Amino acid sequence: MRKAAVRRERNRSSRSALRTVMKKARAAAAAAGTDAAAATEAVRLASKKLDQSAASHLIHKNAASRLKSRLSRLLKKSAAAKTEPTKTASKSTAAK
Repeated sequence: MRKAAVRRERNRSSRSALRTVMKKARAAAAAAGTDAAAATEAVRLASKKLDQSAASHLIHKNAASRLKSRLSRLLKKSAAAKTEPTKTASKSTAAK
């Protein structure tokens, strides 16, 4: 088998595995309010996989950094939304 074909197959499976980890991390981060520990662990694993993919030149290092940033932002946003109490009175009714 030619070297390019071998590399293409390896990259293909690695990229697929990376996408799967990212999908699981996004789902866990979106539901961080229900199980924060599992969400944090999923994001940590995805961050590690992104760094490994960037190190092996599967994706660009800036792309890995951007995806990690988006994941952590989603995790923080969903965790904050769950802990923040909802307000029942609006500003217009509170002013009266």
